[in-house]
Amino acid sequence: MDWYIPITIVPAVGLIILSTSNLLIALSTEIKELIKGNNTTERLIQTKLKQLKRLSWAMIFLYVSVASFVISGLIGGIYQSGHKMVSDVSIYIVVLGIFMALAALFILIAYALSALKIRQNQFLDRY
Repeated sequence: MDWYIPITIVPAVGLIILSTSNLLIALSTEIKELIKGNNTTERLIQTKLKQLKRLSWAMIFLYVSVASFVISGLIGGIYQSGHKMVSDVSIYIVVLGIFMALAALFILIAYALSALKIRQNQFLDRY
């Protein structure tokens, strides 16, 4: 495997990080407004806090994923220049990065589904 291949994945994961951080900021602002409001149920705030926790875990997995890709590329680049090393180490780190990105994506899917459920419950509570 060429040393630069894992690094080419970083911009794609970076876009997911950007999108997720925008969701995180919007959700934090919404929770802050709900806490300030007088007619908000505690159940709604608790559910929103669970969403915030999911997004935080997704961000952690995405950061670990990017770190894995960068470390893998760095190790591959250093040792491709002539050092002897077990070449499988770089591949294992790439696989770790892929699993972290997949875990983050599954968490983001769960977040999207729970956001839909929350909106439906808000509508049903109101009407």
